[in-house]
Amino acid sequence: MTALSASARRVLRDAAGKLRLEPYVDKTRGKAVAEIVAWCRGWDIEPGARLNRVRLRLDRELLEAIDAELEVQGQPPLVAELSGLTTAEQAEHGQQEAKSVREAPRESRVLVSLPAGASRPGIASGVRECLDVDWRTITLDAFDALVQVENLDSFYAFTAHLPALSAYQRPLVVYRGDRHYGGGFARLAGAWSASGRPHAYAGDFDLKGLDIALASGATELLLPPLVWLRQHATAAHVPASQEPYREWLRRHRATLPETHPLRGYLALLLDEQRGLKQQWFMAPCVTLALRGPA
Repeated sequence: MTALSASARRVLRDAAGKLRLEPYVDKTRGKAVAEIVAWCRGWDIEPGARLNRVRLRLDRELLEAIDAELEVQGQPPLVAELSGLTTAEQAEHGQQEAKSVREAPRESRVLVSLPAGASRPGIASGVRECLDVDWRTITLDAFDALVQVENLDSFYAFTAHLPALSAYQRPLVVYRGDRHYGGGFARLAGAWSASGRPHAYAGDFDLKGLDIALASGATELLLPPLVWLRQHATAAHVPASQEPYREWLRRHRATLPETHPLRGYLALLLDEQRGLKQQWFMAPCVTLALRGPA
């Protein structure tokens, strides 16, 4: 007999909460109820008259019998909410691993680039070091700017000692993420946004790159000077697969004042259809406001 599924446990936990005020709770027969009935009978817990062709009546006596059997099996009690917990945290409640509702191992992880700390025996030291950390352990107030780096190779090579970042004493440099780290960064960016402090985006100068920057809440871009980009941008760096982002960026351009510096960059990207990947930036970047004044 397998352990109760997450959906079956939700049905029972919901009933347990309502039974504090009511003598019984009726649950219409369906997949979850059928699983509960089969599980009970598999462990010699007979629903009896509680079960008919349309519903299962849950009462305190039945739930106590289920909880007692769960304890014998080393499974979490019904009151234990496994959703969102790590596997290690789930283990504190018993032997059941609820993979479908657990927190994925990288769900809250981010890659950060920080000034190198103490040397480690056997590992060559550098100017900066990259750490895999839970974003919730970062004291965001200790930093005065968030720098989001789009590409992983550029992130590993990134230095915060740039003229464009000279106004910031302690920038927090974070990889934007992919399927492994994207979820953690999104949560960090959301928390950072509430602070109202600068959020710089360092990434590709293409349709998708600017769309990512806007969607992430970035307030400014790190891009080469427009004069330099006009000489080096190429149509080969704006693939046809990015066309769905074009109309959205046109609408964003329409919200900008005529004199906004970003308009020149968007003209190169939208009208001339030329861009440049981050790895090809060979000129010092400048800081460019991503939005117009409120």
